[in-house]
Amino acid sequence: MEDFLILGAGIFGTSTAYYLSKQHPQSSITIIDRHPFPITAAGSIDAGLGASYDVNKIVRADYSVPFYMNLAHEAIDSWASWDLIKKFYHRSGWIALGAKDSDLGTRIRKNFKTCGREDVTSDVSLDEAKQRWNGVLGDMSTDGIGSAYFNPSAGWAEADKAVAALLSEAIESSEGRVKYQKGEVAKIVLNESNEGVKGVDLVDGTTVNARKVILATGAWTSKVMSPLEDQLGISEERRAESQVKAAGVVAMHWRLSTELEEKYGQMPVIIYGEQGEFQPPTPSHILKMVWADSFTNYIVLPSGRRISVPPHPEVSQYDVPENLKKKAFETANLIMPSLLTNGTEITHWRLCWDSITPEQHQLITRHPDSRLNNLYLVIGGSFHSWKFLPIIGKYAVNVIDGVSNGEEKDRNWAWKEHGWQKGGLKGAHEKVLPTADLQDYK
Repeated sequence: MEDFLILGAGIFGTSTAYYLSKQHPQSSITIIDRHPFPITAAGSIDAGLGASYDVNKIVRADYSVPFYMNLAHEAIDSWASWDLIKKFYHRSGWIALGAKDSDLGTRIRKNFKTCGREDVTSDVSLDEAKQRWNGVLGDMSTDGIGSAYFNPSAGWAEADKAVAALLSEAIESSEGRVKYQKGEVAKIVLNESNEGVKGVDLVDGTTVNARKVILATGAWTSKVMSPLEDQLGISEERRAESQVKAAGVVAMHWRLSTELEEKYGQMPVIIYGEQGEFQPPTPSHILKMVWADSFTNYIVLPSGRRISVPPHPEVSQYDVPENLKKKAFETANLIMPSLLTNGTEITHWRLCWDSITPEQHQLITRHPDSRLNNLYLVIGGSFHSWKFLPIIGKYAVNVIDGVSNGEEKDRNWAWKEHGWQKGGLKGAHEKVLPTADLQDYK
């Protein structure tokens, strides 16, 4: 029997495994994920399906919520100083182009002035934005854009490589105590007394038992939990779907020529209102744009309950509905129309799935049902949590060990009794609340 079993090897599972191995140096830890290790980014056949495995992710402290600005500064300090991962971190800066009717930029910059760190942001006129960075925004549409600011301290990281490096370190430094196992969960298994979980049965027929089980299952959490919830007759407010739901966004990718890499290689992260974002090209010359509108994917269970889950793994993450491609393409054309007309082909599209919470807080907690008192959830990335890879695991381990992270963290990351009853709330990253369902685009 393992001491700890972690389901999912994204940023939550990886960071938790790393810090568990440090805090519990004599304990056995197994991480299970459906993909072989190391998990690669989108674009390859065996690419990870979750949001963590991507070519790049934004690393920034620009938040309208002070709590996350402070947490992000802590993470950025690690990105800049930790030898293991700092080689994957690129401080390109970011430009945030704000919609005319939005006060988001104002709220963010107010927090920079009061957070106790130097405010390095500066106003940028729309004309200046078009001229800087080799003119990559030279033909950008400014209709509906009212203002812009630049933050040189923001940047991005090579996502799949950073996650793989941290998980490799956890495994290789553990002297065999941390193990990675490829497998897909069929069901969570209860103890014979129905008090606590025993472990998991995998699709291939094997069973893995553990004293404590940690769900870092992201967008697949409701799917994993639903059979167990049905078995125990768990009430609606204690079901996973009351706390998190699967949401997806669409990303488009280009591979730049050497000539275009010279032009786009010095660009910052570009945030275009609340419509979409471009991230600078990776070392392999991949340029990525994400359309900001997210969507659910509801299915009906045999019990009659509806949950949002990513499409079945047999449905490729690269199988993007044409109407969804059209929406994303229209937004990309507002930001960098010349990119779409210079002959550079889109190499691939991707549906990227994450778990989102009503207030976009992470959910880092022990399950509230007393019959599941050794089951923990470390989920709820809400499309903004990847940057916390270097630090989030230490807070998860505190929860697993029954140690407080402080009143504010404990409150924000706790199980919310109101769930989705109030609908999606303005929070850490409100623009990512789902506005449609994937079926609406088919």
